[in-house]
Amino acid sequence: MLRRPLGDTGIEVSPLGLGTVKFGRNTGVDYPRAYELPTDSLIAELLVQAQSHGINLLDTAPAYGTSEARIGEAIEGHRDEWVVCTKAGETFVASKSHFDFSEDHILRSVEQSLARLRTDTLDILLLHSDGRPVDEIESLGAFRALSRLRREGTVRAIGFSGKSATDAEAAMHGSDVLMCTINATYRDEVAVVRKAANRGMGVLVKKPLGRGLAGDCETIAETASLPGVSSVVVGTLSPDHLAANATAVRGRPGIDPTRPLAALGSR
Repeated sequence: MLRRPLGDTGIEVSPLGLGTVKFGRNTGVDYPRAYELPTDSLIAELLVQAQSHGINLLDTAPAYGTSEARIGEAIEGHRDEWVVCTKAGETFVASKSHFDFSEDHILRSVEQSLARLRTDTLDILLLHSDGRPVDEIESLGAFRALSRLRREGTVRAIGFSGKSATDAEAAMHGSDVLMCTINATYRDEVAVVRKAANRGMGVLVKKPLGRGLAGDCETIAETASLPGVSSVVVGTLSPDHLAANATAVRGRPGIDPTRPLAALGSR
């Protein structure tokens, strides 16, 4: 699986990334079927299989329960083989999400994430939005904290995981990377992806299957081939599903990420 540049960040990612909410949390999640948290051996198997398919991107967050800690344990000694994306701003405590976008909280959150992930640096750090206006999040100091962490070298690339095209547009000025939603039933952010990429930003796509309610591996492959998309993040605990997703993405003619998007027409 060929790697793609994550915008102008200097980071290269596989067009398919592995989402890990199911590694550490199975309560308060909006999936059609219940699931048990995986064993350590299953997580290890999934990571080995992901690497065999050329996948190098892992997406996690403090709000994903024990996901960060389980990833930290699983990749210890092999940290440089992975691009790790985590988030800040949301925590999940006592079966409820809590949001804090103050500068101090973001800095403390990253300290804790580094400890759980057993690493000194994060490749990608995104603000985990709750849908409030981006200017309100900014006024609380969240973007200031991200810029400081990037300047100090703790984080390589910073950005925003929002709830809408409006969010994504508003967060562009303070971001190297956007995480947008695109799937078979929600296409509002496709134009934003192109705009962000034309500005040299990396774009990660979340919820490509609409939380398991819309689409299949071909939908994932189609989304990965959209102009401007750096990687599509898909969570699974099934080795079979992971293999099918990787095969579909690998077999789909991709967009040459070195070509200006304007040259690609309206595809």
